Amino acid sequence: MIDKLSWMTIYPEAVLLVATCIIALLDLSTTSPRRTATYILTLMTLAVVAVLCGFNASTGKTIYGFGGMVVSDPMGNWLKCFATVALMVTLVYGRPYAADRGMLRGGEMFTISMLSLLGMFVMISGSNFLVIYLGLELLTLSSYALVALRRDNAVASEAAMKYFVLGAMASGFLLYGLSMMYGATGSLDINEVFKAIASRKVNHQVLVFGLVFIVAGLAFKVGAAPFHMWVPDVYQGAPTAVTLMIGAAPELAAFAIIIRLLVEGLLPLAIDWQQMLALLAIASLLVGNLAAIAQTNLKRMLAYSTIAQMGFMLLGLVAGVGNDTTYNAQFAYSASMFYIVTYVLTTLASFGIILLLAREGFESEEITDLAGLNQRSPLYAGVMAVAMFSLAGVPPLVGFYAKLAVLQALIASGQGMYIALAVFAVVMSLIGAFYYLRVVKVMYFDAPVTATTVSAPLDVRTVLTLNGALILILGILPGGLMTLCAQAIVATLAT
Repeated sequence: MIDKLSWMTIYPEAVLLVATCIIALLDLSTTSPRRTATYILTLMTLAVVAVLCGFNASTGKTIYGFGGMVVSDPMGNWLKCFATVALMVTLVYGRPYAADRGMLRGGEMFTISMLSLLGMFVMISGSNFLVIYLGLELLTLSSYALVALRRDNAVASEAAMKYFVLGAMASGFLLYGLSMMYGATGSLDINEVFKAIASRKVNHQVLVFGLVFIVAGLAFKVGAAPFHMWVPDVYQGAPTAVTLMIGAAPELAAFAIIIRLLVEGLLPLAIDWQQMLALLAIASLLVGNLAAIAQTNLKRMLAYSTIAQMGFMLLGLVAGVGNDTTYNAQFAYSASMFYIVTYVLTTLASFGIILLLAREGFESEEITDLAGLNQRSPLYAGVMAVAMFSLAGVPPLVGFYAKLAVLQALIASGQGMYIALAVFAVVMSLIGAFYYLRVVKVMYFDAPVTATTVSAPLDVRTVLTLNGALILILGILPGGLMTLCAQAIVATLAT
């Protein structure tokens, strides 16, 4: 008999699953080519789920259910809330694009995206290796289907195939690493694994061997170099609405499983995995920033930008444990959480503009397609400029404060190697500023390629404006979100 407390840990997931099944059935009787009823029901469901997750997070309670396999804690609930809101925004931006390209002939886009969100929820809630892996597979299988949604498009089909092959390999890495941990510790439960490793009775070589495969699998999921091969091809090849689906909300879930596995389960091995993450961060910053400079395709440039941004996020995780003390852990991990949340917010705005412009009958994927956007629509040019400046780390936008928080965590560790990493990150950010500022220059100083004005539905226009405003407001007043991240991380570390 499953106790009531266990059901309390998963009721947002239960609501999401039941609603997804109902919407999938109701969609069978929908004849509208734009799937208006399905769209509204999906947004209403996601709004309810976001409120439920936000309410759970605000209570500050940590609850374990199903024999410790599932956990409901503030960090997990806030990440679920943010991921749900990110998917809502993605659907608002992506629906006109998808409708114009025949992707809404069936309601699959809505139902599969909700199933991918369910996979993220399971990943975030998992306190057991098997639960985390099941959530990860539900997310990745849904993502493969979304990338291939335009069945008549050869480029999208090729991107889906590449994603599938490389994703299967990465899942194998992660599963092999988790099986090594199970073999060494005798448990799949994250808390039990932590206790077994902390007892120092387990063979250290076996643990490190398994750890290498786990870190490799996680690096693939966040798109860190040298496991980044899929990111540029999938970002460019997938329909832009789907690119945003796999490039925004899933990053929050990937951050959650890094915290669950490496911090909650494998913290006694922090000295080992921090070195691995440091190398991944250095490679990601180098590859991402240098390769992005050479890109002319806007989606491909943003893909390499993502690789560099993930490198910055990993730097926060690197600085958590040092000199045999975890004093810096809460500052470092909360800085990384703040970074990933604000990165997703900025990514939504940048791809929202690409989706908006693509509705004019062409894909608007080249940087030159933005030429003279300020003369055609000052509002949308302003939103894109705010997003680019934020990604570059220009004050007073939220991207600047996110980078500053990570650098402060590195410097606060007091270790020479981490201070050197901070200096390296600053240099890479200066290099990266070039390709972000190039986009702004094209929008404001190049002659427009067309004289047509940019129009958007009311919902898209409203959400885009709020999106751009939030990037600015959170940059000027970051304290609330930073405190929220810090409290969530402290509550997670305490358990």
